[in-house]
Amino acid sequence: MIVGTTDITPQGLSIGRLLPALVATAWLGALALALTRLPVLTIARNRLALGDSLTGFAALGGTAVLVLGMSALAIGLLVSRRRTASVIALFLLLPAILAFLHGLGTGAARSLAELPSAARAGLGSGSWLGLTLLAGALGLAVRRSRQPGLGLATGLGLILALVGLGWAGALDALSLAVEYAARRATVNAAIGEHIALAGAALVLAGLLAVGLALFRRGQGLVALILGGLQVVPAVALLGAMVAVMSGLLRAVPALRELGLSALGPVPAIVAIAAYLALPLWRGLSLALRAPDDDTLQAAEALGLSPGQVLVRVRLPIGAPILVGAVRVAAVQGLGLATLGALVGAGGLGRIVFDGMAQFAPDLILLGAIPVVVLSLLTERGLSRLEAAARRRWHA
Repeated sequence: MIVGTTDITPQGLSIGRLLPALVATAWLGALALALTRLPVLTIARNRLALGDSLTGFAALGGTAVLVLGMSALAIGLLVSRRRTASVIALFLLLPAILAFLHGLGTGAARSLAELPSAARAGLGSGSWLGLTLLAGALGLAVRRSRQPGLGLATGLGLILALVGLGWAGALDALSLAVEYAARRATVNAAIGEHIALAGAALVLAGLLAVGLALFRRGQGLVALILGGLQVVPAVALLGAMVAVMSGLLRAVPALRELGLSALGPVPAIVAIAAYLALPLWRGLSLALRAPDDDTLQAAEALGLSPGQVLVRVRLPIGAPILVGAVRVAAVQGLGLATLGALVGAGGLGRIVFDGMAQFAPDLILLGAIPVVVLSLLTERGLSRLEAAARRRWHA
């Protein structure tokens, strides 16, 4: 009996050929459900009311048929797995997404025309499901096209198109756009604060990781402490840092003159850095041990000093591991920075918690969506850098 062989019987081949078609059919059925049965818009008289639901045909009209038709053609092309077909599918899915969004904005404006100014048109479950399915298919089309730079170009093109729709006022009636228009300066400032908060924590954690990596004899203790911090709830650690800062300021009042306080960005940065130190420390430790003994001996035989071995051998060979650790820590930091608002650190978490306090889902999304976008962009960018480092040093 041979274990792990591939099923090459006629039955196995038939299933292998039918599976993509079955998945495509299920995908198209889910999209049809989202656009015809599930609510794509929720019209309420104010931001706190539940409101009435509108399905795709009621809100989008003929746009729903257009989106379904373009999506059906695109998913049919994706089943073929050919590069050219995938590129064509991509150019069908992009306008389908934009038409969907434009239809939502137009439908919202039409539905709110005779309602009070406080009325809101929120995105329903059908909209979120439909956009998720279309975005997933778009990502698959980019991947199967295997064209260098096409993913970046597609992302930039989609962002520019969305900005164009917003600039033209096509999305102004949607409640998310209304909330953003009312808090434009606050949201923009919060994005900057969030990036600064996560970036400062990443730098502090990096310095801490370098210092701990040099503490060779106590690596077991370091692993125990940093690993133990991971199981402490973030809210509890933030509260503990506030208590520590309060005690420190009472013991050394002169620290207040430096701008330190028990509440604000300082305790949040320290607490977030405590979480980020573990992946950075592990990544740095593994990166320094990446070269094999033969490589190190060859470097020493060439007369390289320990510092030169570090710069010319250890760090270049371990660069992919180190960049991967930075990627994990950076994405984790962007997520944890949201909780910094609990101790007055600002950032996008402040908008999220304001929305929770006001029972306003759209305000919550207004703070959460930029966090997700920043995390995805960071992960994607550092993943490309990690892959480039791996190709450069492990070719």
